[in-house]
Amino acid sequence: AVRGRLLKQIVDEQVSQAVKLATGVDTLISFHAGANNILRPQLNLLEVTELYESAVAALSETNSQIVLFTIREIDSPKNFLQRKWNERFIPFNDNVRKVSAKYGTLLIDANKWSVLGDPRMLAADRLHLSSEGHRRMAAGVLNSLDLPHDSDWLDPLPPMKRKSALLETAQTFGWALLFLVPWVIRRILQRSSGTNRQPKYPELTTWPRH
Repeated sequence: AVRGRLLKQIVDEQVSQAVKLATGVDTLISFHAGANNILRPQLNLLEVTELYESAVAALSETNSQIVLFTIREIDSPKNFLQRKWNERFIPFNDNVRKVSAKYGTLLIDANKWSVLGDPRMLAADRLHLSSEGHRRMAAGVLNSLDLPHDSDWLDPLPPMKRKSALLETAQTFGWALLFLVPWVIRRILQRSSGTNRQPKYPELTTWPRH
């Protein structure tokens, strides 16, 4: 995987490689793609959903176990950006669920886990999962596969300390400066955060079993 890739790039560069590596029912393929397309200012939702299904169809021909993921929607959106997020990701998620049912994949639906609505499950960019969010997500996948996993993956975090309005505003300003503004600049320059990035492990790699 490479950050910032759009769905067509993933299909062209990665899906074909996954198909070559798959050896049937003993192979597990996780496929989580399309969110970068949904976040782009110009969106052709039909094109994205059709391309997404074509990728899953190609992967399903390997007879591998496939895991798909929805994107967490925002509970009770309070501003324009949050409403826009749901406006785009709700139909995207609906398509993921439809494709999962059609091709008989496992589905990790983050919207069913209330704990993932805790803002501490997100990293500083308020977009990707934090370390704790990743741990919970990994446990959820293992649970779906009936494999050993952390038993506390659905436990709520301790109550958050209340922040002053001044601190909340300062943190939001800092987030916009560090993450939102660079994102807008990349859109203007038509560049991606994944430009010139290569995968960490472009070749088949083995991991020690502990």
